[in-house]
Amino acid sequence: MSRILVIEDEPVIRTELRRLLTRAGHDVAEAGAVLEAQTDHELDTFDLILSDLRLPGAPGTDVIAKAPGVPVLIMTSYATVRSAVEAMKLGAVDYIAKPFDHDELLLQVERVLREGRLTRQNAALKREVERAYSVSGMVGNCAAMRDVFERIRKVAASPATVLVLGESGTGKELVARAIHEQSPRRESPLVAVNCAAIPEGLLESELFGHEKGAFTGAQAAHAGLVESADGGTLFLDEIGELPAPAQARLLRMMQDGEVRRVGATRSRKVDARIIAATHRDLPKRVQEGAFRQDLYFRLRVVEIKLPPLRERGEDVPALARHLLERACQRLNRSPATLSPEALVAITTHPWPGNVRELENALERAVILADGPVITPGLLALEPVGNGAFEANEIPDPGIEGSASPDSLEEYFRRFVLEHQDKLGETELARRLGISRKALWEKRQRLGIPRTRA
Repeated sequence: MSRILVIEDEPVIRTELRRLLTRAGHDVAEAGAVLEAQTDHELDTFDLILSDLRLPGAPGTDVIAKAPGVPVLIMTSYATVRSAVEAMKLGAVDYIAKPFDHDELLLQVERVLREGRLTRQNAALKREVERAYSVSGMVGNCAAMRDVFERIRKVAASPATVLVLGESGTGKELVARAIHEQSPRRESPLVAVNCAAIPEGLLESELFGHEKGAFTGAQAAHAGLVESADGGTLFLDEIGELPAPAQARLLRMMQDGEVRRVGATRSRKVDARIIAATHRDLPKRVQEGAFRQDLYFRLRVVEIKLPPLRERGEDVPALARHLLERACQRLNRSPATLSPEALVAITTHPWPGNVRELENALERAVILADGPVITPGLLALEPVGNGAFEANEIPDPGIEGSASPDSLEEYFRRFVLEHQDKLGETELARRLGISRKALWEKRQRLGIPRTRA
């Protein structure tokens, strides 16, 4: 039920409006003048104010400044273009001329209320995104993270292309969102694309769009993700997996500021800032002929490298507490703390899945916890290796409190090869304590093919 305030000096019209809007399911309050409305009601509590233009004392448009954030619909018997334009200039959402049709008035009221709800929802989502993805939400004080924050601050205001490097789970998309939210493009969309997740045969169509009849199944024209990012930011995650034809199209788009849909004869202008990310060694892929050198140079105008979690030292406990607080809020649980033993386990764990793995471990612990203290048992971690494994499956660390990357990768290889015929990809990833995407990336990097059923 929406709350509507009607400001009208004619009692007959005011009563008629109240009855009409009440029958439509609204909660209606009345006033005969702007001063009366301001005195008798808290104006900012209404979802809509419906006000006559000509009133005793101040004109109806004066209520606009007195009720910031509340849409005001002006009624006028003087339905001239001039009065309508003046009302809109002062901030009215629209106007309606007297005498008005009841159905027309109700449709206009519903439209204004719907737009108001959408505006509030968008504002709430924006605040949520800012809380989750702002640079202030990226916890870290080590030298490498301070350098990341400084680069984000410097590059955000410019239109420069950015290449974000780092292992899986280090927060590359977080950096892209932080850059976008601090840039002049923040009111326009940020379109995120995982280049590794789209089948190669569909990638060009998804990115650049297609015309009707461009290929079998193209029943209608389709705008690509690049066009969707026009005026905003296009985040290309796992850019190293982009196939050669798509690389050529992307390079042409970056050079000319134009995109041509598959099957189209004409190009379209597009203005999208590019932020790309990868865990791959792009110079090596250039040497291997798997990635275009000219595209690589286009992408790395500014380079931001994220350190793996195991190299962030004292950042780890602070980050763990921050993620724990967020997990409790997200799951609607009471605040929790980490026991000293849990902090030791977190600090000594090598975190092959980086921040994503830490976040998953803490969320799992919050779900399973019966009290306010998170213990090592709830984290299901061992000082070395991957905490999701049985104790007798963990490889010998060699050095107390740490494990070499070689031993971890060898264990990963052995575990996947031994269990992939019995476990699905989701269960494999869960047992490894990583995401399905991270599992796929490690398969690609280590050359472990996925068996087909």
